[in-house]
Amino acid sequence: MSMNPFWSVIPPTEHAGCIAACPGCRHRSLAYPDSLRRKQQWLSRALAPWRPVLQPARAAPAGWRLHYRDRVCLHARWDDGWAFGLLNRDALIPAPDCPVHHPRINRLAAALRRYLPGPAAFPLAYLACTGRQATLVIRSHAIPPTGWTRTLSLAALDLDALWLNRHPSAGRRLFAKRGWTRLLGTAYSVDDNGLRYGPEAFRQLVAPLHRASLERAEAFLEPGPGDAILDLYCGVGTGLARWQRSGGRVLGVELGGEAVTCARQNAPGVEVLRGACATRIPQIQAWLTQRRGPVVAYANPPRTGLEPALRAWLSETARPRRLAYLSCSAGTLSRDLTELEASGYRVEELQPYDFFPGTDHVETLALLSRWAAAGA
Repeated sequence: MSMNPFWSVIPPTEHAGCIAACPGCRHRSLAYPDSLRRKQQWLSRALAPWRPVLQPARAAPAGWRLHYRDRVCLHARWDDGWAFGLLNRDALIPAPDCPVHHPRINRLAAALRRYLPGPAAFPLAYLACTGRQATLVIRSHAIPPTGWTRTLSLAALDLDALWLNRHPSAGRRLFAKRGWTRLLGTAYSVDDNGLRYGPEAFRQLVAPLHRASLERAEAFLEPGPGDAILDLYCGVGTGLARWQRSGGRVLGVELGGEAVTCARQNAPGVEVLRGACATRIPQIQAWLTQRRGPVVAYANPPRTGLEPALRAWLSETARPRRLAYLSCSAGTLSRDLTELEASGYRVEELQPYDFFPGTDHVETLALLSRWAAAGA
């Protein structure tokens, strides 16, 4: 074990025992170079068939290795006061003053511990934060007393909004679709790139690395005038405006309704389809048929990877000349790359990015092109 632990810059506190037991950051006992080395070794094993094109992992900038996480979902439990943290088996490990969480999350948790009523009046299940949008998820259909919110200052907490989501069966699914009530603030926030997002938004962590991954994808795809550019699982449209500037025609596909609304506002003029990518294949195909130009594609799916029907359609029908695929799971990435290679694609490069410093998670950008023999 390294003698220079990852958290060595954090002064000892009364919560040191909680930090030691937390299951969230499995590399906290490692120096940062050692953590990065272990991630590289893991990818080298998990993606062994493509080891010759696996690049060294891009490190998070020094200022983004602590207090970088501004998108979290914390369990909430009452034990003579509210505690927020992660579950280790069925035990809640409180995470006050977490060195990974953005300071606004730690400040909000402290304010809630001070002002939030107990579970009889306020049956809180989760605290969810994404950027400057925070949500309290309760296990109830009814709106509980909210007078306590008058004690909060969103400006002091560095928040734009505090929401209530009423979801009696909160668990595997975090939010109820129709249970939203805005308690304080504005419905949308704007990030450092000028993009709108709401309380359900997916936000990639470590913004400088995310920008670098998009720049690398764009350089590889080389989108230009006349190209048809697909952005699959496009989220709030972080990449859409980038592809749009190339002069090509862009189509985004996203499941979440709030994300689709934001994507259409963040990239005016880009068509965005709502729904699972696999179920929208007929509409995507019709859009491509109307354009008849070269196709390139960018995909950033969830941990489950590309939907089987979508993967087959990309390989057999759409056949983009180049594909950039940002993956958060080496296991599903390996599965998808195997299938794509079997259908005529070649993996040109695998570039890992350390979007989760201190943890054992790492994301990988796969860059693929069609073989000339396969009709690229």
